Amino acid sequence: MATVVKWSGVTVSVQSALGAAKTIVSITKASPGVVDTSLASPPAAHGVANGEYVVLDVLGMNQVNQRVFRAASVTTDTLQLEDEDTTAYNTFSTGSLQEITFGITVSTITGLTASGGDFDFIDKTTIHETARSQIPGPSSPLVFSMESIWDPADPGLQALKAAADAQGLRAVHLAWPNGYRYLFNAYVGCSGVPTGSAQDKVITPLVFTAEGRGTWYAD
Repeated sequence: MATVVKWSGVTVSVQSALGAAKTIVSITKASPGVVDTSLASPPAAHGVANGEYVVLDVLGMNQVNQRVFRAASVTTDTLQLEDEDTTAYNTFSTGSLQEITFGITVSTITGLTASGGDFDFIDKTTIHETARSQIPGPSSPLVFSMESIWDPADPGLQALKAAADAQGLRAVHLAWPNGYRYLFNAYVGCSGVPTGSAQDKVITPLVFTAEGRGTWYAD
């Protein structure tokens, strides 16, 4: 039977800083995929510890590009992308990784809806067929729409407004009390505009548009 998870006790953390970019030499096609940073600066030292999170910026293996992963089985110049099976992914060409610091906690969110991730289908019908056929093409971006209490003095909301003004990517970490986690890298939309209904709480909308797919962990 599936574990029922509630929107209760959820921690929402947002990237406050990124470490220096470390050059990736290769990413294996394996389960899990292994990242080699032996050409990092300083040489042979990526500086990431087990259980810490990294974001990848790569060409070639586009399935992991701009995604957030937890590091496992770390050595001086390698780390596993925990639970990520890269066996059937494209061949890695070039790229880098950066360690993420989740130093911002957002405690004003009252609701969340997610959309996107649907495939655009490509027609591959030939003149020999009597019925049309399709194959999956690119998927639409993941969009997380959130409702937040409007509190201009809240540090988390202030940080999201600054991220939106900078039009930069930020990693987001959702953590449930039972250990489940969902992470994604996204552009932040936070106007800080107050809205709502008469005699109800003042709220403000937040939108996170993901760059790449999300990653989840069961513990």
